[in-house]
Amino acid sequence: MTDDKPGHYHLAEGVIAAVRRLRTTDVTRILVRRKWIVPTRFLRARLKARTYLPPRMLRMAYRIKAEELPKVDLVISAGGETLMPNICASRYLGVPNIFCGSLLHRLSADDLHLVISSYRCDASNDHHLVVLKPSAIDPDALGRSAFSARYGPKRHPRVAGLLVGGNAGPLRYRRAEWKQLLNFVGIISETWGTRWLISTSRRTPESVANLLVEIAKDQSAVARFIDFRTEGPGTLPEVFASAEVIVCTEDSSSMISEAISARLPVVAARPSSHSFTDQEQEYRNFLIENDWYRVLPIANLTPENFAAALSEINPIQENPLDILAMKLKERLPQLF
Repeated sequence: MTDDKPGHYHLAEGVIAAVRRLRTTDVTRILVRRKWIVPTRFLRARLKARTYLPPRMLRMAYRIKAEELPKVDLVISAGGETLMPNICASRYLGVPNIFCGSLLHRLSADDLHLVISSYRCDASNDHHLVVLKPSAIDPDALGRSAFSARYGPKRHPRVAGLLVGGNAGPLRYRRAEWKQLLNFVGIISETWGTRWLISTSRRTPESVANLLVEIAKDQSAVARFIDFRTEGPGTLPEVFASAEVIVCTEDSSSMISEAISARLPVVAARPSSHSFTDQEQEYRNFLIENDWYRVLPIANLTPENFAAALSEINPIQENPLDILAMKLKERLPQLF
C-alpha cells in the first residue's frame, strides 16, 4: 500500500527489494487516499472498538473494497496515511504486515508484525527493527565496489554528484545560500577539475532549477544535469552509478540514505535556518557516528572544508539490501 510521497514509498520499495533477495515476489500496489472528512483520531479509536470491521473501515475511509484485495502473503507500507489501511488489510487477509516509519500516537506496535524504524529509541521494542532507512538502490547492480576510494586533501574526486532539494518544514534556504551552493559547484570544478552530475527534485524552487539550466551549459563543469521538471523521478541511480562523492541538500533524509546505501561518501549542505525532530536528529547523528556522512553549513562550503569532510567519511562496505534481507528472515521466518 502506498501514498504518493516518494520519501515514503521509496522506503517500502527498499523492503520489497530486500524481500526479493529471499524469494520470488510479485507486487500489487494499492494507492491510499484517505477521505478528508474522516479524522485520523476516529480511525485510531475504531481499531480498538469491539465493533471494528476491516472491510468497513477500508471502504468508509479509503474507498478500498476489501473483497477486491489480492491474495497476498505480506502487506508492506510506509508513511502515516498508509498505516491504518495496512493494518486493516493485514487483519482481513490474515497475513503478516510490515510498516516503515513512526507509529501514530496511541497506536500499539502490537497491531503490526514488524515496524521498520531508523531511530535507536525504538530498538528496545520487540516489534521494531532498527536499520538504515531502506532503499531499493543496489550498489552491486550499479557496479559500485565494496571498497571505495577515500577522498580528501590529497585525492579529489573526478566526478561528484549534487542532489538539490528545497525547503522542508523548518529547514529553509535563503536566496543567498542557493547562490553560494551553486557558486561552490563552479569553484570545485575550477580548483579540482571535478565535473558534476546534478539532479533536482520536486521540492527544488523554480528559480534555482532555472539557474541550474544555465550553469549546465558549461559542459566542462557539468557532465549531466537532470531536471526533475522534465525527467521526473527515478533518475538518481544514474548519478549514483557514476559519481565518486555526493553533495546533498540537507532537507532530504531519503536522498541522503539512498546515497549512503549506494556506498558513496555523502556531505550534506546545511542552511542557516534548520531544525529537526529529536528522532530525525538522532538518525543524522547515527549516520555521522558510523562515518558514512558529514555536514557542512553552506556558508562554509570551500574546497578545503569539503576535502576535510570527505577525508572523515568511510563509505558503507556491505550491501544494505543483504543486511535487511537477513534481518527480515530472522524476524519473519514463516515467510522465508
